Amino acid sequence: MKNNRVAILVDSCNDIPANLTEKYGFYTMPLMINYTDRSYKDGVDISPQEVYDSFKKEVPKTSLPLGSEIEELLNQIKADGYTDVLASIISSGLSGTYQTMKLTAEAREDMNIQVIDTRNIGIGSGFIALYAAEQLEKGYDFETVVEKAREAISKSSVFFGLETLEYLIKGGRIGKVQGILGSALKIKPIISCNPEGIYDTVAKVRGRKQNIAKMLEIAKEKVAGHKDYYIALCHGAAEKEMLQMKDSIQDLIANAKIYCEGQISPVLGVHTGPGLLGIGVMILE
Repeated sequence: MKNNRVAILVDSCNDIPANLTEKYGFYTMPLMINYTDRSYKDGVDISPQEVYDSFKKEVPKTSLPLGSEIEELLNQIKADGYTDVLASIISSGLSGTYQTMKLTAEAREDMNIQVIDTRNIGIGSGFIALYAAEQLEKGYDFETVVEKAREAISKSSVFFGLETLEYLIKGGRIGKVQGILGSALKIKPIISCNPEGIYDTVAKVRGRKQNIAKMLEIAKEKVAGHKDYYIALCHGAAEKEMLQMKDSIQDLIANAKIYCEGQISPVLGVHTGPGLLGIGVMILE
């Protein structure tokens, strides 16, 4: 039995591919990308490639969704007949989006809105929304789904490697990755979100090839011995290398409950620069 009264809302940095957004009927709230002369809605009227191409002239700033935009989206959800909303939001340790969403939700008395701080980013956040959608399909009630989604936060992770740390530093999102900045030049950290939802280094390797090999190794270790999991590959203007990674983990992909791949959102691209490669893993059992 499907629960028709529950809507799932995600922000644009959840990085859920269009086919899955459509399948589960997610509502997406875009963050903003701001240049000196105009602002764009993340993934709506600007693409990741356009962001990367603009870097030569200007590295834009990013900002939260506008309160009025959140209100508008909630009104839309209500008009579509939903009474309960589960909002899967990127880490409060990396963005003020969660706080803004929570304040807006608390001011609404006409809907039951539960805002989840995924303490993650990209598909690491997106997995929580996908998991919640699957629980709704199984017929669980709203409160149970919210509880299960919160419990699942610690089971979801995303690991990524960057061509350069320059953009993380510029955007002030470097978190706990700082320790390696002064080290020898070719060190390529593998970055993930720690339990507080802040960027941290999970491994340090030399060079791009080792970086990719180490990410694949981490993913395989995570999945080892588990039958029930999601897996995802993501990239920022590095599709060819992402597809090479895909070849290396065909067995993991074949057995995954959900597999998805794609380019990260433009907002995430602003903070990480071109050349990002990442793997998301969520263990379900």
